[in-house]
Amino acid sequence: MPTQIVLASGNPGKLKEFQQLLANARIKVSPQAEFNTSEVEETGLSFIENALLKARHASQHARLPAIADDSGLEVDFLGGAPGIYSSRFAGIGASDGDNNEKLLESLQDAPAEGRSARFQCLLVYLRHAQDPTPIICQGTWEGRILTAPRGDNGFGYDPLFFVPDHQCSAAELSAEDKNILSHRGRAMAYLLDHLLS
Repeated sequence: MPTQIVLASGNPGKLKEFQQLLANARIKVSPQAEFNTSEVEETGLSFIENALLKARHASQHARLPAIADDSGLEVDFLGGAPGIYSSRFAGIGASDGDNNEKLLESLQDAPAEGRSARFQCLLVYLRHAQDPTPIICQGTWEGRILTAPRGDNGFGYDPLFFVPDHQCSAAELSAEDKNILSHRGRAMAYLLDHLLS
């Protein structure tokens, strides 16, 4: 089992979640920026293609095993959008607030039953940059989109993502609860099963 892994992301929210999720496994997660690794262009047409691109790029530069995830929000009323374009739904360089605002605008005419949505996470683990058999794990988190943001925790679309079983938004959950329930937490649980077995 590795003791250090490079995370193929510059997102501080993701880094914090991965560090929390892997703390008990005694694995140190370092952001790719520590190795002067730039963001790779996400040219894939699926979550898995983008995750592999990011993991190979980070592993090659850091010369360490790498974890990358590509995740996003799928809204049924929007035919699965924003999907792989979730982080840039409102345009390249868009903030979380910009993306949330565009999502609310896009759902103005959606009936209550049309606001069903899910977060998807495709997580990739590479032992090295040329690893021909990456470990691929998927996590899904079902919910629906609120009409206004709620809560101050989390990042991305969390303030708009309603979790029916807990009657709150993802941004109103504690970090501990979110790590158990979320798409990323579920994908990571599968990955840990592989790494620790």
